[in-house]
Amino acid sequence: MISAPGISIDGPARRVCLDVRNPDFFRNPLPAYAALHAQCPAFFWEEQQQWYFAGYDRVNALLRDRRFGRQILHVATRQELGLPEPKPHLKDFDALEAHSLLELEPPAHTRLRTLVNRAFVSRQIEQLRPEIEALSHAVIDTFEKDGEVELLKTYAETIPVTIIARMLGIPVEAAPRLLDWSHRMVKMYVFNPSLEVEIDANMASAEFGEYLKGIIDDRRANPADDLLTHMITSEKDGERLSEAELISTIVLLLNAGHEATVHQIGNAVRTILKSGFSPPELFANAETTERTVEECLRFAAPLHIFQRYALTDIELEDGVTLEKGDKIGLMLGAANVDPRKFSAPGTFKPDRDEGANVSFGAGLHFCIGAPLARLELKVSLPILFQRLPGMRLKHDPPVKDSFHFHGLDRLDLVW
Repeated sequence: MISAPGISIDGPARRVCLDVRNPDFFRNPLPAYAALHAQCPAFFWEEQQQWYFAGYDRVNALLRDRRFGRQILHVATRQELGLPEPKPHLKDFDALEAHSLLELEPPAHTRLRTLVNRAFVSRQIEQLRPEIEALSHAVIDTFEKDGEVELLKTYAETIPVTIIARMLGIPVEAAPRLLDWSHRMVKMYVFNPSLEVEIDANMASAEFGEYLKGIIDDRRANPADDLLTHMITSEKDGERLSEAELISTIVLLLNAGHEATVHQIGNAVRTILKSGFSPPELFANAETTERTVEECLRFAAPLHIFQRYALTDIELEDGVTLEKGDKIGLMLGAANVDPRKFSAPGTFKPDRDEGANVSFGAGLHFCIGAPLARLELKVSLPILFQRLPGMRLKHDPPVKDSFHFHGLDRLDLVW
């Protein structure tokens, strides 16, 4: 029987106790995932009081299963489900969530996604390669002579937030404010946020929304060749996005357009430097670069959980019974290290060719920004290792005390 620090498993009963704030777990969840795969990849998590799924095939299937959705109130009322009323101090945050592409189901989801999807298809994104290359070199130019750097704030944050701001037509000089609002808002997506976190996230949402109203008004008066103008002017079935829909979509694209990529750049650099593999070999050509990036996404995923609502009463084939409105957790990070799917899953193997990871989700809510994130990784990582060939970890980097978003607090490098 496989065991791991911080986790207690009753395999026959499929009951698990696991404290996500335990440093042994959030610093390295892979041993706990291995124990779950060995004993009960579908389990009832006592602390969270809901069912979670860790197996690759099950997670992949449930992400695509239309009996589950990102929201429930389009098919039932709060009263029917016994859900609490909205919190007044989250009014501005909830207003953004109400029109978020990530939270909607068809037909609203279909309409919004159609209006923004064209800008994120691979052939469009590939045109950004020269811009990402130039930006990567320009950022490295600012610290190369120093002999050391904290990589997350200087490089990993700068590249994705600059690129998504340019795509949208948001002034790049606003990046510090965009990052601040984003960091404060995403704290809402972890387990049991505190009242302080909720109030601060709501304040950030209000400030972000007010800022974007001004940007939208300016773009209506002065159209440009950018994604925001496209979103303002595009129609589907004679309808255009409302101001509330525009603001929610921009917030989602800005937040999702950099948060996960920042973590993934940091996770990938740490993984490669600790692996013993030769970076010039890992990034020798387009094929090896793509394999390396995909293995980094699998081995050190930046997002470990998505949640779904059961849209109807459901009995799954393994006997798990769910009532309409029940939430389930889909463990992307665990699915990526399922030994039934990947050989030696806890080992970083950059030449691995065993199928796709689920780090970007799957199905209807597959990450719209996946082509952009992949391109940013395939461009920025090779350039970093080429420009700083003697790069090494200054010390073992601290991991964020955050289970949902698996990333580093900081990444200090020397060369």
